Amino acid sequence: MTLPAPSAPVLGDERRARAGHGGAVVWITGLSGAGKTTLAEAAERALFERGCNVFVLDGDKVRGGLCADLGFSLPERSENIRRIGEVARLFHQAGQLVLVSVISPLRADRARARALVPAPDFIEVYCRCPLAVCEARDPKGLYRKARAGQLPEFTGISSPYEAPEAPDVLVDSATSSVDDEVAKLLAELQRRGIIAA
Repeated sequence: MTLPAPSAPVLGDERRARAGHGGAVVWITGLSGAGKTTLAEAAERALFERGCNVFVLDGDKVRGGLCADLGFSLPERSENIRRIGEVARLFHQAGQLVLVSVISPLRADRARARALVPAPDFIEVYCRCPLAVCEARDPKGLYRKARAGQLPEFTGISSPYEAPEAPDVLVDSATSSVDDEVAKLLAELQRRGIIAA
């Protein structure tokens, strides 16, 4: 009995030709309440409307499943980011645009995620917002609980957040509109040749 010849693997160029765009990991970092998920979901909609294969990996949703066994100590946060980085890498290899919306407080963890994806396909977006504004927004009441001592190791209050020193894209959600932020992100994807102008 003769076995069939193995099929050739699907190559990145083939995926790009079919999708009409390249794969990329857009890593959106910032404090809780800074507008990361808002930006990710608005960018997802804009890219989807352009016909792109796009998906949001939101930190809160990932913690409810893939990372449900992890707490919020710095080592557990690092493991959380490691897992998300590996999933994002797989999305990239599949030719998808993946928008990662996660606090990811440590520079070393973000650098490790960046190292998984070849340049120029990893884009670090810093969603900058003053702590006071994030606290005023507080959509989930987390800052209030952290200030009351009910949430130990809360980023920005009792646990550190290391802001990116040289993000690929900087948005200031305290002063800019979501539409402007999305336009800035899409312009960077176009500049890198990941999506068409």
